[in-house]
Amino acid sequence: MPVAPDILESYRRPKAVMARKLADGVREDRALATVMGASLINFVAQWPAMARAAHFDPATPLDARLGGALLATVFMLPLFAYLLAAVSQLVMRLIRRPITGFAARMALFWAMLANAPLLLLNGLVAGFLGAGPAQWTVGTLTLAGFLYLWIMNLRAASV
Repeated sequence: MPVAPDILESYRRPKAVMARKLADGVREDRALATVMGASLINFVAQWPAMARAAHFDPATPLDARLGGALLATVFMLPLFAYLLAAVSQLVMRLIRRPITGFAARMALFWAMLANAPLLLLNGLVAGFLGAGPAQWTVGTLTLAGFLYLWIMNLRAASV
């Protein structure tokens, strides 16, 4: 399972990558590893911004900020992602594009992981430049990239 080449290919041919992921069969271990990897990268992406915030506001030390972010991203985000995947499965059924639960989970989890380069860039911009037009632009690009990947993955995964 080469992750880096699949991430790069996801921006060019997201449907082909998702079809390959689903062709491996129902692998809940792979789905869990994907969402945990995405959550870990999300946690790492927040470090520069938290270091900047701790420098300018020493009332809350960096280790407290990191602890809170660890709890939120590595432990709570996967639970929220499972819930969001279930909601997306229901929405897909409502619009008459049925999808299995595993396919809905993998579509969301892979979009989260494939969006990692943009998420890391957003974290660097937030850490080095702080709030402003550059951070807003990169944040918008990150959100748009995630939504694009998620929608394309859902379309590829629908039966």
